[in-house]
Amino acid sequence: MELIFNDLSIHGQFHDMETFRAAITRVMYLRQIAHQFGRELYCHRNVANAQVTPTSTMQQVVQRTLNRDQTRSLMQWLNHHGPFWEDVQQHGVNDWLECNGNIITDTAVGEAAYCLFHGVPRDLVSMDPSCWLTSPLSVDWRENGNVKSVDVCNYWDANKLEAALSTAPITLTSWKDLEAVAQNRYLALTFSSDSFEPLNGHPFGKSAAEHLLSRLEILHRLKNCFDQQGRRTPEGHEIYTNYFTGNNAWFSDSSDTEKEEFKKALTFSHPETPGEFLFCTWHGKVNYRPPLRIHFSWPIQANEPLYVVYVGPKITRR
Repeated sequence: MELIFNDLSIHGQFHDMETFRAAITRVMYLRQIAHQFGRELYCHRNVANAQVTPTSTMQQVVQRTLNRDQTRSLMQWLNHHGPFWEDVQQHGVNDWLECNGNIITDTAVGEAAYCLFHGVPRDLVSMDPSCWLTSPLSVDWRENGNVKSVDVCNYWDANKLEAALSTAPITLTSWKDLEAVAQNRYLALTFSSDSFEPLNGHPFGKSAAEHLLSRLEILHRLKNCFDQQGRRTPEGHEIYTNYFTGNNAWFSDSSDTEKEEFKKALTFSHPETPGEFLFCTWHGKVNYRPPLRIHFSWPIQANEPLYVVYVGPKITRR
């Protein structure tokens, strides 16, 4: 799991500098604990401008309350190094996410919940004191008249965070780990022997690997959503609607222009039949840096293998 700093837990609640100093020092200690377990504490680029007191932003207060080294360390995290969760943001401004009756779209709480809805583990770290000292936080996602709920773990106590991280599953640490987990877990998919090779030479990113796994999981689930007559089940139709249609679809076909311009690059050796080739223009998308893609055979049918032929940087980049 990765951790996201809860920007909503800064809401102008500090009325003296010492209370703020203690609170932000705790957050930095929680970040240090996360690093000890190989995790990141993501933040939002605008959190340095959050209203800490009724009249001052975090950046203004930090310069008055912390020493030079503390200020440098904190501001490098918030302004320069991150990592910043909006760079790999999964939910969009049109996703209706609620917590305690309030819209939390485009916040850390909303992002963590949306990731959990899609099988990507995300927890929160909050300021203490704040109005967000509850765990778990129950979040509702309203979509197409349906409501789904998920609980998001929220940490502000160092001992509880350390205990949780010490028992959490081992995270992916390399592209080889990603390949091994995918091939062992998603048995409905047929991977080419070299499908993960395009990732070689690119810096490993745990968040990117987790998002790639979540896309492969959707393909695996859809491949299993056929009845005995070979017809797509209601669950399969729901998966297709949610992930293969709309402006924010996780999966889509290449454009006609891309099919023509990148025809050779989108043609792959058949994983099981030597001398034959597959033109795989359908792909799953992970908007990382660089953008990553999963190319697979189409259409997905009950009695035909679903071949995954490419996992790597976007092919159709101009």
